Amino acid sequence: MAAAGARAARLATALSPARLPPAVVAAVLVLAGPLLACGAASAATEFRSVGVAAAVVHDGPSAQARRIWLAPRGMPLEVLATTPPWVRVRDISGDVGWVDRADLSSQRTVVARGQAPVRSAGQEGSDVLFSVERGVGLELLDPLPISGWVRVRHRNGASGWIRAADVWGL
Repeated sequence: MAAAGARAARLATALSPARLPPAVVAAVLVLAGPLLACGAASAATEFRSVGVAAAVVHDGPSAQARRIWLAPRGMPLEVLATTPPWVRVRDISGDVGWVDRADLSSQRTVVARGQAPVRSAGQEGSDVLFSVERGVGLELLDPLPISGWVRVRHRNGASGWIRAADVWGL
């Protein structure tokens, strides 16, 4: 809850009355409240990858909650909230559920949004090493994009650079 308060304070500063009328600032904060509480307006989105063979995703933060789907090893999941030992997550399709924190890994992966080339360097025009189809998982080798590119490794060991815009999970 403290994090949501900090996000609201940063938003209020950005929308200060010096820039916008107070009524507009108040309206934005009221409308953005639910988004701030769940972390949707966070400046830094957090992702984790499934670290077990298959993580059971539940509809609530409990082992007794209904099982709604399985997330395979390596699948990147956006972290929406945590209630130890449970983590509320969202997948590339937008589906939301709860997983046991122990089922998640700090090793990062991304998923191709569509067919995309993996290049020898992080720039257009560099040699295409291989291409990936939509949904292909790739290990993220560097945590942050460099000039809009990220370094990745395919499960067959081949590595290269892909446009950050072509993957989900950053």
